Amino acid sequence: MLTELTNDDDRGQVGIGTLIVFIAMVLVAAIAAGVLINTAGFLQSSAEETGQQSSDQVTNRLQLVNAVGEDIDSSSSTIDTVKLTVKKAPGAGNIDIGSTIAQWVDSTGSYDLTSSGYSDTPDPDGSSFAVTDVQDDDDSISGSQVLNDPSDRATIVFSAELIRGSGTGDGLGEGETATVRLNTQSGGTTTARLVVPETLSGNSAVSL
Repeated sequence: MLTELTNDDDRGQVGIGTLIVFIAMVLVAAIAAGVLINTAGFLQSSAEETGQQSSDQVTNRLQLVNAVGEDIDSSSSTIDTVKLTVKKAPGAGNIDIGSTIAQWVDSTGSYDLTSSGYSDTPDPDGSSFAVTDVQDDDDSISGSQVLNDPSDRATIVFSAELIRGSGTGDGLGEGETATVRLNTQSGGTTTARLVVPETLSGNSAVSL
């Protein structure tokens, strides 16, 4: 009769080894899961931020109400001052005109302009535009140049003669065109194409 001999110590060592491998696998899986969760959270946050920025670029922009040329120089038949009346576009949040960049493009070149503040006239160096209000119930425009209500109307004032040259006679001439792009802090862009009538004679102001 044969008697099978067993060694309980050997079986215990195999069980401990298996347990160590199992614990290691669980730890690796837990670490991997943590990394995946963190990565997914980061990607979700980035996607939401990108989506919000893209939405702001579309909605948070200015809408042009009208464009007028004033201070017509009869001796040179040029428009010295251009005024753009703007409001918030539908669905837009608060628009800070003080942080808006304007790009003026015409036959003489391209000019980047910033706000000189709440005033009827821009700075005399020709590198800025001024902001004044047409309708502003809570003084948000006069106080901080911000459109915060759909009923707000602001006028952006450009000195065409100072932008294009040194002064008198350098404004927009009869039949000339210019393009103004208004880029808000959110990246929303509004384009206004200005077309001067073929004759300015006898006019003190004209629609552009």
